[in-house]
Amino acid sequence: MGMSLVGIECTSWLVDQISPDEIHMFKRDSAMVALKTDFQAVEYVETTAFGHALVLDGLMQSAELDEHLYHEALVHPAMFLHPCPKRVLIIGGGEGATLREVLKHNTVEAVTMVDIDGELVDFCKQNLHAWHAGTFDDPRLNLLHEDGRAFLENTHEQYDVILTDITDGLSDSPILALYTKEFYCLCHEHLTPQGVMSVQAFTLTIHRWQEHALIARTIAAAFPIARSYTAFIPSFLLTWGFVLATKTVDPLTVTAATIADRIIARGMEDKLRAYDQITHAAYFSLLRELRQNIARPGGIVEDGKAFSLDV
Repeated sequence: MGMSLVGIECTSWLVDQISPDEIHMFKRDSAMVALKTDFQAVEYVETTAFGHALVLDGLMQSAELDEHLYHEALVHPAMFLHPCPKRVLIIGGGEGATLREVLKHNTVEAVTMVDIDGELVDFCKQNLHAWHAGTFDDPRLNLLHEDGRAFLENTHEQYDVILTDITDGLSDSPILALYTKEFYCLCHEHLTPQGVMSVQAFTLTIHRWQEHALIARTIAAAFPIARSYTAFIPSFLLTWGFVLATKTVDPLTVTAATIADRIIARGMEDKLRAYDQITHAAYFSLLRELRQNIARPGGIVEDGKAFSLDV
């Protein structure tokens, strides 16, 4: 017998507790498939509203109906900001959907994907075909199962685009090392002169913006240009934040015509469901209140140092 919440039997519901005082609930249509890897608890469920969904450590990670909204937002602003991205590094991205979006660009010659959880990636290969669309078999892919930061510390490779698609980790978990100034400095060092980095950066709403602002400040301490942007993800029931960072080009100065031309040049007019030059501008058009909150002075995340969300 599951707990009862307002008369709802929660054994048939996926309960996504996103904070101590906020939960989201999704009706399940079928029994879940679950496993425990060395790094996280994995559940694969069927929901009524959003189709199949991947749940990691009890939190909604990705849903079949709208995962493209998240993955197109993470990938394409960075990829289209670069005039000709050939070499791409993905840190995380176990579902394969980030990889799928990267490989839509006909300029790409090589992708290195580093996800520490090989069991999760194997699970996604077998079950999440709608996410990866067979791209794990693409010959341009070099798939590694190791720590993403250790990989950067030991490689001499340079990349045109670096994408970090990792779980939330502002706690005492190993993933925290991928949110520090030192990690973002490593990313900076491994980018080509026109290189671009894009990271998922937590919820960004008027009631939950502190974590995003902390990450944005941390990235700004490692890059000369760092811009926040958002996309609404229905299965998260939240507006999600991202940060795009570059060495030279401000994404706010890139024209709609430039993005439209690059979409055509890369043969992607019919390969994008959400993203285009109009959507790009919308991503970066934040509410005034959010812009002010992100701009507040505050601390950053550094190796071995305590940090606070207070500003």
